[in-house]
Amino acid sequence: MARANIIGVGMVPFKKPGQQEPYEVMAAKAVQHALADAQIDYRDIEQAYASYVYGDSTCGQTALYRIGLTGIPIINVNNNCSSGATALFLARQAVESGAADCVLAFGFEEMKPGALGSVWNDRTSPFQSFLSQLDALAPDTPEAPLAPRLFGAAGKSYVETYGASPDIFAHVAVKTRAHAAHNPYAIFRDPLTVEEVLASPLLFPHLNRLCACPPSCGAAAAVVCSDAFVRKHGGSGAVQIVAQAMTTDTGAMSENPMNLVGYDMARRAAHKAYEQAGFGPESVQVVELHDCFTPNEVISYEALGLCPEGGAEALIRERNNTYGGKYVVNPSGGLMSKGHPLGATGLAQCAELVWQLRAQAGERQVADAIIALQHNLGLGGACVVTIYQKP
Repeated sequence: MARANIIGVGMVPFKKPGQQEPYEVMAAKAVQHALADAQIDYRDIEQAYASYVYGDSTCGQTALYRIGLTGIPIINVNNNCSSGATALFLARQAVESGAADCVLAFGFEEMKPGALGSVWNDRTSPFQSFLSQLDALAPDTPEAPLAPRLFGAAGKSYVETYGASPDIFAHVAVKTRAHAAHNPYAIFRDPLTVEEVLASPLLFPHLNRLCACPPSCGAAAAVVCSDAFVRKHGGSGAVQIVAQAMTTDTGAMSENPMNLVGYDMARRAAHKAYEQAGFGPESVQVVELHDCFTPNEVISYEALGLCPEGGAEALIRERNNTYGGKYVVNPSGGLMSKGHPLGATGLAQCAELVWQLRAQAGERQVADAIIALQHNLGLGGACVVTIYQKP
């Protein structure tokens, strides 16, 4: 099979709801940035995958038609919060299979303020079974909006299972905000203290508001191409996708609240990706993982093999999740600080890691970054783990 490479990335600064441009404007700008970064023309794109959650059908066409009308296949992708990485997964498959030499993956979202809610209240919710299983696993779970309730229950389960101190979730939020200080694309860039995090309103036991990502608006894009395309067009900044795996839920989701929010999906996706790559987490220097809530970052450390089961507290206390430690996790500021426009998130993670591996990340650059790991998760559910290698 052909090898897939990222030759161009782009994004726009993420914004709070109400401060954004229309989705098609944001998306077109992100795509144009990616094309300019790749030093190619839109006419070189043979297929496109557009990821978003909140929008009518064919929004991807509406965005790309602003750039050109070339008649290419444009496929719209909705896989909840993992939509961006799912679009990348499909683009990579198209290149590796030989179906196309140059493919675009892009994502965008316009969101509303407040907790996530369903748009389609006249039919079965895809989360109905998740909440039913949570009621069975933890019948005394307090009422809360869907996402804080599920991820809060997972954090509570982690604390009770491993005897961890609940303040580790606040420490993660502080670390993440410190990273975001150097990211011009991030919404929240001011530093935090553990005391400030713990003093913020409580959404769920052990889950404060400053441990939750904000609803956001934005767009990001990546150009994926074959080795043959790289040779033909130059592309000295090509970053190789050395492994990628996607998983969905199994019966294990009903075993505990952590699996209910994707721990088992992430563990299996990471295992498959490491197997494909031929190396394990010890070879990774920089990670962008799905920290929609800080408890999810904590359990994902273990799911991705960055530390043993029950070892996340030690990883955090020893600062092995930040600069100077074993890994730098979410140098972008992650979803917590950068924002989480659902369809754009996975491609924004990709952009950050490409910049890191090219040594183009400025003040947030991870020293000697050679191997990067991406984790993008969506309840409902789907998880994509991608491993990149320096050119």
